This record gives sequence, structure tokens and C-alpha cells, in this order.
Amino acid sequence: MPQRRPTGPAGPLSGHRRNAHGRPARSLRTVLVGAVVGAALITTATSAVAVPGPPVNPSDTQLGEAQGAQAAAAAEVGRIAALVAASESELERVAHQAEAAGTAYLAAEEALLLAQQAADVAAAELRAAADQVAAAEARIALFSRDSYMNGSSLTSSAALLDSAGPGELIQRAAILDYVASNQLDVLGELEVARIRQANADSTARAARDERAAAEDAAEAAKEAADAQLAAQQSAYEQVLAQKAEHEQQLQAAQIRLLELQGARNAYQQWEAQKRAEEAAAAAAAERAAREAAEAAARARENSGGGGSSGGGGSSGGGGGSDGGDRNAVSGAGYVRPTSGRISSCYGFRWGALHGGVDIAAPVGTPVYAATSGRVVRHGYANGFGLALYILGDDGAMTVYGHVNEEFVRTGDRVTVGEVIAEVGNRGQSTGPHLHFEVHPNGARHSGQVDPVPWLRARGVPMERC
Repeated sequence: MPQRRPTGPAGPLSGHRRNAHGRPARSLRTVLVGAVVGAALITTATSAVAVPGPPVNPSDTQLGEAQGAQAAAAAEVGRIAALVAASESELERVAHQAEAAGTAYLAAEEALLLAQQAADVAAAELRAAADQVAAAEARIALFSRDSYMNGSSLTSSAALLDSAGPGELIQRAAILDYVASNQLDVLGELEVARIRQANADSTARAARDERAAAEDAAEAAKEAADAQLAAQQSAYEQVLAQKAEHEQQLQAAQIRLLELQGARNAYQQWEAQKRAEEAAAAAAAERAAREAAEAAARARENSGGGGSSGGGGSSGGGGGSDGGDRNAVSGAGYVRPTSGRISSCYGFRWGALHGGVDIAAPVGTPVYAATSGRVVRHGYANGFGLALYILGDDGAMTVYGHVNEEFVRTGDRVTVGEVIAEVGNRGQSTGPHLHFEVHPNGARHSGQVDPVPWLRARGVPMERC
């Protein structure tokens, strides 16, 4: 019978050796090699992440030059801005003077009209006095002729009895009574009256001529102010164009600086990203090596695999709120004449009175009647371009100047808050705005007061100048 082979463990020269569980010993080497290779692959894969090449890194010299150019351009813009501010102030001054000259011309024009009316009245009175003198002379001549024809001894009674009829009797009685009641010579009295009327007519005509000369002087002053305003407007536009040019240069310098600074920032971000990716690759390699070591340890122990699991949590929440406010403005019979901000206040400047407030607003912004009343003048007004004059029911005159278009006419009745015009830029104006005046005495060209406290006292909110 053949001999059986032993069933115990094989000796050193036998085939594959097995561990206590019968697994090949080379499984451990396979696991270790796999772990090492895996770690190497992870490291290689991590390093192979698509990292863009380094961007252009501007030098410190380039950045310094760009900063210097930007600073120089900013300084030049600042210098030009100062010139613009000075030119704008001068433009406002000459515009104010031109506006005042236009108002003075309107006042002189109105005074000339009143003087002409007074001269016409005096001339009419002179003609009436001359007619009275002529009539008296005719009556006295008739009486003298009758007295001469009837003799110098003709008494008053005889003169009356000698009358041809009742009409002549009444006429002679009136003449005799007039002559008897006046001790002075009748013709002398009438001549004195005529001379007095002639003097009054002469005075009225002289006043008219004086007002005409004043109107001519006011018109010449207005023309000079308009010419000065045009010249200053041209100078302002030139310096404004220079400012725009330098602002473009500043903008170009700022863009260049931002480009270089952006490139520097991009390079720094690239460096940071590169360091982060290298750190992540190192961490991944370390984690892979640790996992391989743990797998090797488990293999050496010839134990089964294990695992662990974890969990997490979540949270959430949120909320919010919003709100709002309301703003209503009302005045008892009075309203703000237009929307916008006050750009120029009431008061004396450069030796002339700015008799109202300027409310800046875009062209076409509605203009409202500040209170109810009647339009007493509309249309062209020197200095104001187009203007409206409204005599309110309270006796105050309100003036609306530089309007673009008028919606009411002279004689129209308006109510408070009614749209009467729209904001414009006509006349002596440096920008779209409404010039608003208040004359409590009802005059058109005098007696102005500050409209802001005037309206505030009547319940209309107005920002203080």
C-alpha cells in the first residue's frame, strides 16, 4: 500500500507557505506596495492639477511710476477744479449783477411810463386852463364893448335893463356879479392860472425827460452787464473744458494704476493658490501614507477589516423686516413754488440785492402758484427771460423768473397749487432753476423780502439758507 504524505505543515523546502489562517505571506507585501503606489499616485495626481502659469508680475518701479502719474494727474485736476470753482463764483456774480441790471431797467421803464402819463395829464389841464382864459376874455370883451357903446356912465342897472332879452340879462348879471366880487383884475387872475398850469406842464415834461435819460442809462448798464456775463460764460466754459480734459487724463492714469495693481494682486493670488494646492497635495500624500500604514498593520494582524462612520448635523434660520415712512407737506393757502433744492439765497452780494431765492430743478419741472391771485404780467422780462407776476389775494406780489414756458396769461385768475409754468434756463441764468420773489407791499420791482421765512410763517416747509 503506498505511503501517505504527511498532513502537517510543510517544511522549508516545501511549496508556498501560509500563515496561521492559511493566507499567502506575500499578501502583506502586495498591500504595502499598493499603499505606497497609491500614495505616489495621489501625490502625482494632486501635483498634476491644472495650475495656470504665473501671471505677469509688475515690478515695483512700474507700480511707483503709475502711482506717481496718478498723483500728478489728481493734483492737476485739483488745480483746475479750483479754477472752475473761482470761475463759477465769478459767473454767479456777474449773472447776479446782470439780473439786477435787468430789474433796474424794468423799474426805469415803468417810471418813464408813469412820468409820461403825468405829463399828458398836465398838458390836458393846461389846455383846459387856456380854454377857460379864452372864454373869460370873450365875456369881458363883450361886456367892455357894451359898456363903450352905451357910454361910460352906464350903471349896472342900466346895463341890465338894456339887455335884449332874458338870456343876455342873465349873462350880463353873471358878468357884473363876477367883476364886482373880485377886486383884482379878472384877466390877471386867469393869466396867473395859465402860467401856473404851464409851469406844471413844463415840470411834468422835464420829469419825463429825466426818466427817459434814466431808462437809457439803465439799458446801457444792462447791456454792459450782459456783455460781461457772456464773456465770463465763455471763460467758464473754457476752464470747464480743461477740467474735463484733465479728468480724462486722471481717469486714464487711474485705470493704468488699477491694471498694474490688479496684475500684482493676481500674481499674489496665484502664489497663494499655488501654496494652498501644494499644502493640499502634501496633506493628501500624508493621509494616503497613514492609510497604507494602517492597512499594513491590519494585514500583519491577519484580522478582518473594519470601518467607522460618522455623522453630522445641520442648522438653519433667518428672518428680516422692512419698513417705510411717509412725508406730506401742506400749507394753509400757500405752497412751495417748485420742487428742488435752494441753490442761491436772498440777500446782498457784490453790492446788489438778490431779491429772491433760486430753486434748482430740471427744465420742465412744474412751477406752482404759491398762493391764489391774479396774473398782472407775463412774458419777456429783462434778466429773467420769461417771468410771471401774480398779485395774491393777500396783497403780496409773487414773481416767478427764468421759466421755460408759461401756462397762464395776464388777467388770468389762478388758485394756490395750480401749475402756472415750468422751470427753465432763460435769461441771465447759469443753470436750470426758478427765481422766486415775494413783495408783500404788492409792488412789482421793490419791497422784496426773503421768501423762505415768509413761506415758513405760512406753514410751508422750506430749508433754511
